[in-house]
Amino acid sequence: MNEHVAAAGTIADEADVIVVGAGPGGSAAAYHMARHGLRVLLLEKTEFPREKVCGDGLTPRATRQLIRMGIDTSEKAGWLQNKGLRVIGGGVRLELDWPELASFPSYGLVRTRLDFDDMLARRAVEAGALLRTSVNVTGPVLDDDGHAIGVTAKAGPGREPVQYRAPLIIAADGVSGKLPLAMGLAKRDDRPLGVAVRRYYRSPVRADDDYLESWLELRSAQNSDVLLPGYGWIFGLGDGRVNVGLGILNSSSAFGKTNYRAMLTDWLGTTPPEWGMRGEEHAEGPVLGAALPMGFNRVPHYTRGVMLVGDSGGMVNPMNGEGIAYAMESGELAAEVAVQAQARSAGADRERALQAYPTELKLRFGGYYRLGGMFVKLIGNPQIMRIATKHGMPHPTLMRFVLKLLANLTDPRGGDAMDRIINGLTKVAPTV
Repeated sequence: MNEHVAAAGTIADEADVIVVGAGPGGSAAAYHMARHGLRVLLLEKTEFPREKVCGDGLTPRATRQLIRMGIDTSEKAGWLQNKGLRVIGGGVRLELDWPELASFPSYGLVRTRLDFDDMLARRAVEAGALLRTSVNVTGPVLDDDGHAIGVTAKAGPGREPVQYRAPLIIAADGVSGKLPLAMGLAKRDDRPLGVAVRRYYRSPVRADDDYLESWLELRSAQNSDVLLPGYGWIFGLGDGRVNVGLGILNSSSAFGKTNYRAMLTDWLGTTPPEWGMRGEEHAEGPVLGAALPMGFNRVPHYTRGVMLVGDSGGMVNPMNGEGIAYAMESGELAAEVAVQAQARSAGADRERALQAYPTELKLRFGGYYRLGGMFVKLIGNPQIMRIATKHGMPHPTLMRFVLKLLANLTDPRGGDAMDRIINGLTKVAPTV
């Protein structure tokens, strides 16, 4: 035993797997592992329910993962279902229904993260995971070979130092990625990065919309001839409120040089007064922001006893900024691999099983994320974006293809001509 192990305080629970972070990725991983009989310890630094910035609007890809966790996604259960995406740009307003596919449901969902994350964590507990809240993980416990065998943390109201032990750790600690950083895994600067800001408004006019709404062009209230950088969204929460926000990518020359909160206010000044999104009168809560780590911007996704899930491994889709679906998918995949690995003897045989995780992630998303990186570079050029919006928006068939591509919604086998083109492109693209 080395000094890393000896100096860190009381040893608390021991488990087969420790999951750090009870967001969608961590709770999905914990649920699927517990359901297969592993002893799972799920550590969360805050208390539930707790607020998160992004992710109230879910595509059919995320909806499928909820169904796989046995969650009732009906409107009776408190969800607001949506039919598709309404796209606004180039003087055109186009409603695109989610595609009808064998692989994904034909509806998306809306629910605030305040409810959503709490629900997923409870589902993991129902499956048998042990959830410990107010546990702030500070780093890994390493053996003499530099292999993680647990984590150090500060727990409870007194923030007492404590250790938790397990032969496998899943880092689902979000964009900060403190645990991966402590393992020497820094972010890659050559991958796309986004920033999103959002605010809630009370808007009975827009609160029950059955489409998610995407604005490809943002105009300034100060001068309607000025095109603001980035893209915007508006969607109803079904409770009298709307989620309104905007995002910008690091391929834009304005990235890092813009007051995003002021830009959100400026854009909302162009919306109709009856929507209630101008000024402070109908605002609820502050403008909040978050980084969107995209395209596998932290690798490898498994090393020395630690697997990376969701934002911790930079798994946000560069095409549309969606993170929850990929957090939950990677969590389920990590669980499948962990279950297989746990059934093998410790050592080389188990390590071979664990290496299946980064390999399978690359197969599933590597080519698609490479395409996403190219897409980000293109739309970062305002001239290209303007031309694409002007000439693409008037063509519904083309826009349906774009929706499938951006939302990553195709049938992998069979499907229509659009599916085959998109699947073909992701196969020939070099993986990231």
